[in-house]
Amino acid sequence: MRASKKRVSKLLKALHRTSQKGIAWLIDPDKIVDTATVKRDFSWVKDSGLDLIFVGGSCLNQDNFKEVIRSVQTISGNIPVVIFPGSQLQLAKEADAILFLSLISGRNPEYLIGQQVAAAPTIHQMEIEVLPTAYLLVNETDVTSVQYISQTTPIPNSKPKLAIATALAGQFMGMRYFFLDAGSGAKKPVSEVVIEEVRKTINHPLIVGGGIDSMDKLKMAFNAGADVVVLGNAIEKDPDFLVEALAFKSGLNTSLNVN
Repeated sequence: MRASKKRVSKLLKALHRTSQKGIAWLIDPDKIVDTATVKRDFSWVKDSGLDLIFVGGSCLNQDNFKEVIRSVQTISGNIPVVIFPGSQLQLAKEADAILFLSLISGRNPEYLIGQQVAAAPTIHQMEIEVLPTAYLLVNETDVTSVQYISQTTPIPNSKPKLAIATALAGQFMGMRYFFLDAGSGAKKPVSEVVIEEVRKTINHPLIVGGGIDSMDKLKMAFNAGADVVVLGNAIEKDPDFLVEALAFKSGLNTSLNVN
């Protein structure tokens, strides 16, 4: 079932406004060898309380992006399927929305505006929900795929003031959503201090991902101020981690409602 127009933006804004928490499951098409496995192993997610499903990645070695989107739509139920694009090649009209990312933490014009210009006419024709998103890489220990592909240097976790200044620039340029990402497979997530300081500075929904492979890291991101936490590699290694994370989120939101 396709999400209604503007539904994803309404969800993100509601989470931010009410301090409720959301979880997004990130699916990397390059790691899907057989889409039938998605339907078989994750048919339960439509009734799980999952908030969003992101599809995308830094590379695209397989010509299966649209096929993966279609496969995910069969299990998503009422959960919006959102493109998390690594390039202009990762587009599909079957998705409900797209994070229109600008990598503002880097200085490579290709990922600041180049890929965006190339993709814009196609996205316009697709008529899906477009979410203007400031994308900040925050990592100082790992060389992740997104860092290698984008040829940009992440903001160090030890430089929260730089993260604040970068996020503020994105806010002043009119971006409405903010994504702090340590990168897929990062050993360390975005630090608690960086999340806290960016959250205090900007007045927009905050998404945090990369390196969140334990409940302690998930709790840290939520406690620091993330509105949505993105889980990817950890679910690939252990699908039960998604079940545990969703149960924690549900309990946390129930507690917030009570208070």
